Amino acid sequence: MAQCIVVTGTDTGIGKTVFAAGLTALLGACYWKPVQAGLTEETDACRVQRLAELSDDRVIPEAYRLAEPASPHRAARLAGISIDPVGLHPPEAGGRPVVIEGAGGVMVPLDSDTLFLDVFARWQCPVVLCARTSLGTINHSLLSLAALRSRGIDIIGIAFIGEANADNEDTICRLGAVGRLGRLPWLSPLDAPSLQHAFAAQFRRTDFAR
Repeated sequence: MAQCIVVTGTDTGIGKTVFAAGLTALLGACYWKPVQAGLTEETDACRVQRLAELSDDRVIPEAYRLAEPASPHRAARLAGISIDPVGLHPPEAGGRPVVIEGAGGVMVPLDSDTLFLDVFARWQCPVVLCARTSLGTINHSLLSLAALRSRGIDIIGIAFIGEANADNEDTICRLGAVGRLGRLPWLSPLDAPSLQHAFAAQFRRTDFAR
């Protein structure tokens, strides 16, 4: 199987999908969002396809598409279905690497008993943790790192998203004993060229190799 990289985050709404788009383009990868919760706006897969300029065959269809923009376990319950976490497996992609984006943070539940953390541990794919740079990130980042390590998950490193905050970033990397992959700034405009330029300036392809 080609390399799979899981992109997860310390929280929801921190820019994880934009980072996943940049990483997918950087690696020449395919993209997979196993569970999409919320369908009224642009889905994460559609956003990644637009920002990474992916052909249709490089976007792997979601296993679950849920209308409610909520935690997957609740969105599934409202849809009258159950997510089967055991049935989720990293997909084949014709030899290309696959960037797999989780939902929200590490501890988001898929059903009444299973967290994304449990699925990541079963997959044994290396993980990139995305973290914001603003107030509160130290606590969220260190807790997320501890949770991943408690399950023996390989952490490639941490990617910061937002305005530069050297003290927060240095503190997390030092106390969390984790490598800093780079920082993706807020982009305006946010489009494929600006994302590609920012990624080329901030991240190195070789840092994601396993």
